[in-house]
Amino acid sequence: MQISSRFTIAIHIFACAHTFCGQFKLTSDFIASSVNCNPVIIRKILQQLKAAGLVTVTRGTGGVEPAHPIEEITLLDIFRAVDSIEDGQLFHFHENPNTDCPVGRNIHHGLDDKLTAIQSALEASMQGITIADVVRDTQKYIESEGREAI
Repeated sequence: MQISSRFTIAIHIFACAHTFCGQFKLTSDFIASSVNCNPVIIRKILQQLKAAGLVTVTRGTGGVEPAHPIEEITLLDIFRAVDSIEDGQLFHFHENPNTDCPVGRNIHHGLDDKLTAIQSALEASMQGITIADVVRDTQKYIESEGREAI
């Protein structure tokens, strides 16, 4: 099981938007060149982020901007916006455990609350990390390289 790459691509989009704001026209093609993916993927993710109220996209001028200060946008906001997991559930439980088996009949009782706790812990951790945190750490690496990005 893996969380969709839409999640990390969306974070990458925010890092580009902050890093290159005012320097470059932030089009899906430009962002896709940094992510190294097809611009169609960037446009789809931007649509999801826009629908969640996390970015504004200005057509023609190539303006992708965070809709809120990056200190207020958490990884959990992005995670939820780009549908990183199916039906809001991190774990997909197998549908038909054998009810004739004592384990199959009771596995939900022994496991469901633990899976819910794991997902809650993950979401709480994501809630505590903002785009500003990611951008700040990324900038440190850019600066340590001794050159400007792109």
